[in-house]
Amino acid sequence: MSGFSFSEQQLTSLVGQVLDEARKQGASDCEVDISESFGQNVNVRLGDVETIEYNRDKGMGVTVFLGKQKGHASTSDFSAQALADTVKAALAIARYTAADEYAGLPDKNLLATHFPDLDLYHPWDLPVEDAIRIATECEDAARGVDPRITNSEGGSASTHASRWAYGNSLGFVGAGTGSRYGVSAAVIAEDESGMQRDYWYTSMRDPKDLEPAVIVGRKAGERALRRLGARRVKTGEYPVLFEASLASSLLGNWVNAVSGSSLYRKSSFLLDSLGKPVFSPCVTIVDDPFLKKGLGSGAFDAEGVATQRRTVIDAGVQQGYFLSSYSARKLGMQSTGNAGGAHNLIVTPTASFDELLAELGTGLLVTELLGHGTNMVTGDYSRGAAGFWVENGQIQYPVEEITVAGNLKNMFLNVVGVGSDIQLSSSRRIGSLLISGMTVAGE
Repeated sequence: MSGFSFSEQQLTSLVGQVLDEARKQGASDCEVDISESFGQNVNVRLGDVETIEYNRDKGMGVTVFLGKQKGHASTSDFSAQALADTVKAALAIARYTAADEYAGLPDKNLLATHFPDLDLYHPWDLPVEDAIRIATECEDAARGVDPRITNSEGGSASTHASRWAYGNSLGFVGAGTGSRYGVSAAVIAEDESGMQRDYWYTSMRDPKDLEPAVIVGRKAGERALRRLGARRVKTGEYPVLFEASLASSLLGNWVNAVSGSSLYRKSSFLLDSLGKPVFSPCVTIVDDPFLKKGLGSGAFDAEGVATQRRTVIDAGVQQGYFLSSYSARKLGMQSTGNAGGAHNLIVTPTASFDELLAELGTGLLVTELLGHGTNMVTGDYSRGAAGFWVENGQIQYPVEEITVAGNLKNMFLNVVGVGSDIQLSSSRRIGSLLISGMTVAGE
């Protein structure tokens, strides 16, 4: 599949064209984002090619302001007439929208002026034949782990590249290009105790950084196999160790709770938490938008505001929120350069995975969560789970059909260790998370 249709310069030129058009049509302020992307996804199952998908998308979104009235419209047609018509549509919406005193562009003095090369784009011309070979290698490695792996959901290899530009009527314009590649497999293991499924994947901006397909497949197979013979455990209060990928979801709950929209809507269990202990003192979290090849890296946010490297949790204490211009104004604060969310969250490890298992002693290692039992207003947390029972720091047997429950506020305060087993296939760089006590409901 051929590359981009537009250069960054052409996209920024189109942004300028739309900004001029908005000014001409009477907008008092305007912001424009424009992007194009393309990709390929190949899935094989049981050795046969199941699907080959290509995608190519482009779009322009324009937000106009008439004073404090705001309207938004979008198009996938980049012709001059279509762009002018989209501006006209946005202005028509703005005229019928109630004025909002907090609406508007970001503060001009917060806009990015420095654009370091963050190494986000690594072109990879992957012929479909090679993608099929990689996906097949991955699935074959998973299926070859053991004869008890009897079925497969498939192996996949994907490529994605995107290019974007953003500008506003304050004179800001910025552009960027990024790539992301992935390889994964999911298989089913079976014996007299029943069937178990598990998977593994790798995802990076640079194809050279991907885990080899054979290793990804082997991990998927081993993970499915080790779950055979799962049983339930007795209901009780136990320490719980969340595997790195699940610790990432807990981190997501925290980000949600300290993001502007949750705070100004008062739909968060962490209201007014600035300067207060939110995690135990062993937790320090940095939001770093300047990580080379980082999946969440960028010199400016979705509004052109300069990003900044911040310690958001320092020894357990909340040092900052995640705010856009709008949510910051609603809260009487200043944008943190997080319109569009957190960047690369880096959680400082305190121990290895094996050391956390030893510290866990007797309790539960959770490797899968099911359902959506999280109340972001109260912090109440209850999820179906599967994993392993641990005694004296040693994994004993797999467990399933259990529930882990607690309150996120207490869970965060009761973190006793963060693992060094960090998964790099995510913008949340966190290892396994050990919590001193949760309710485990089994039999």
